[in-house]
Amino acid sequence: MTSPVERFRELLRIPTVSHADETEIDWAAFGRFQETLERLYPALHRSLEREVVDGHSLLFRWRGAAASDPLVLMAHIDVVPVVESEWDGDPFAAEIVGEGADAAIHARGAIDDKGALVAIAEAVEQLAVEGFAPARDVYLAFGHNEETAGGGAGAIVELLRTRGIRPALVLDEGGAVVDGVIPGVTVPTAMVGVAERGVMTLLLTARDGGGHASTPPSTPATARLARAVDRLHRHPFPTRLAPPVRAMLSTVAPHAPQPLRSLLRSLAVTGPLVAAVLSRLGPEMNATVRTTAVATELSGAPGENVLATTARASINIRLLTGDTVAGATARVRRVIADPEVDIEVRHGSNPSPVSPWHGEAWRRIATTARETLGDDVLVTPYLQLGASDSRWFTAISDHVYRFTPFHLTRAERDALHSHNERIRVDVWLRGIGFYRALVAAS
Repeated sequence: MTSPVERFRELLRIPTVSHADETEIDWAAFGRFQETLERLYPALHRSLEREVVDGHSLLFRWRGAAASDPLVLMAHIDVVPVVESEWDGDPFAAEIVGEGADAAIHARGAIDDKGALVAIAEAVEQLAVEGFAPARDVYLAFGHNEETAGGGAGAIVELLRTRGIRPALVLDEGGAVVDGVIPGVTVPTAMVGVAERGVMTLLLTARDGGGHASTPPSTPATARLARAVDRLHRHPFPTRLAPPVRAMLSTVAPHAPQPLRSLLRSLAVTGPLVAAVLSRLGPEMNATVRTTAVATELSGAPGENVLATTARASINIRLLTGDTVAGATARVRRVIADPEVDIEVRHGSNPSPVSPWHGEAWRRIATTARETLGDDVLVTPYLQLGASDSRWFTAISDHVYRFTPFHLTRAERDALHSHNERIRVDVWLRGIGFYRALVAAS
């Protein structure tokens, strides 16, 4: 029988890459993934009922003694594309690099998000083999297009809604166990997302008459567009402490050195100063204290000697808790201050509701984290900076959390969606224990 690590590597080798243009997707790889999952985890498939939703997403139900207040464990099957030339090795070979505690599996999806998916499958398989019977229903929800549209998870939620299912606890990918979340705070910290920022894209368009580049007008469309983008860059959204961020800072305060400890313990007074300082401590900290906006796509003329009749820029905006799509759009209009630049909301969703960091659901996560990941681990609320499939579940549950039970270094977190994505073997194996304990407590 193969080991958990070998099963993990086998699933990592299946390139379930998602693309916004679904005609580019190799759907056969997704079918292969389903077949391989069934072969590698027979007890899971015998004990749980499986449904294929929206063509490729998977929903498993483990019937418990009671159907009410179930647990939902989430993960997603798809991974982002790779630029193979940037990797040190084959991104889908799942090679183990290093030895001992440094041994790590290098593969696209090692962390995002097959690491969680396969750890969940391992935990459920172990319990099923042992004859465990949950006290309440347990669902496994594995979406197939989280990296693009997220429609698979949305379809799963709609299915559960029509059946009257209201989960007591939903756990998806999110924050990890990290060190040094705040400068000077060295205690390992489990960052449990209680909310996530909203996401929207604005399309800025400037138009002009065009013509030959040898005779440009005083303000061509490209210059007008560049000025608008520059104004957005030079006038960022204001900083502030949203409730989940304020709770995080209050939680870590006792572990911070002076004078930082006193500042964090007096946020009612020092909040604006702390937010301003955090905004200068790198991109991650900056994103926790303000709505962010950045130009991601630019287009102009079709040739180098042609004046653009239309110049466009896509502005990706991530909304801090409390901000809205409408409010952010209005602010962008004010900052750009140019009626000749058209602003269109391509798509947008407001920030998620905030789940409580107290009560039974929160205690289950916090207790399980300390028991399985280390009693020195500090569990804290966290505002998730990116979007996840969990946002769909806020429609049917008030207790939606985002946490991946892996102790990750800064370099490992930076490799997400980048080259040389990897997870240490020991760290991944420890994560199985977290999911096992969470399910066993159901």
